Amino acid sequence: MFTESTRGGLAGALREWRTRRRVSQLELAMRAGTTQRHISFVESGRSAPGRSMIIRLAESLEVPIRERNELLLQAGFAPVYPQTRLDDPQLEPIRTALERILHGHLPYPAVVVDRHGDLVSANVAFHSLTAGVAPHLLAPPVSVPWVLLHPQGLAPRIVNLDEWAWHIIDRIRAESVRNPDDRLQRLASELTDLAPPRPRESPHHLGFAVPLRLRTPDPADGRELTLITTLTHFGTAVDVTIAELRLEAFLPADQATSAMLAELLER
Repeated sequence: MFTESTRGGLAGALREWRTRRRVSQLELAMRAGTTQRHISFVESGRSAPGRSMIIRLAESLEVPIRERNELLLQAGFAPVYPQTRLDDPQLEPIRTALERILHGHLPYPAVVVDRHGDLVSANVAFHSLTAGVAPHLLAPPVSVPWVLLHPQGLAPRIVNLDEWAWHIIDRIRAESVRNPDDRLQRLASELTDLAPPRPRESPHHLGFAVPLRLRTPDPADGRELTLITTLTHFGTAVDVTIAELRLEAFLPADQATSAMLAELLER
């Protein structure tokens, strides 16, 4: 039942999401196929939207489906998006597809992580890249950001650690602002304590286009890999677990890096 308390909670939550996305009431109304007057009534608690309208508004605001379930609960409706364990038999086709994608990236490293950056799966090239990382960092649950930036992880081998660390931290902070999450905020704070001082901008600053310059695992080798990263997610998922998965691939920025990755995998 839609009570005064649920109406107020939903109204505030929708208004907060709209403000966070920097969308006007008029623009939201146009996206959702309704009127600005109706949006105003919903946000003031004067109107009780139905389940389909809540879903339309949330979709129009690009609210993650986990949080869409919360909006429905605030309005007194049952959640409509399931959250299935990844090891559930019904997700076998998804797991198979992910493993094929990871294998298809060989000899380049690639991982699948959840929304907090915890490792779900990785290909053998990623494991070859993390040779020498402290065992406790690779014990489940494995936090990929920690593996990258911890002093006993890959950090000592990252040539441009000052740039790369803040690239990672800023990305996590931006995600925690866009889709608020206490754990992401804590992760950003913890990684900040590990990071070197933020570098001062130079005339050659490229913004978010920060390559990862990484020494090979063998200290006697002395060669350097130059990697760029790509992030991919399921754009049409209706299951919370699947929607929160991210594929991160480390791709060679030059021919020399490509050859070295193939060599590391062969070893």
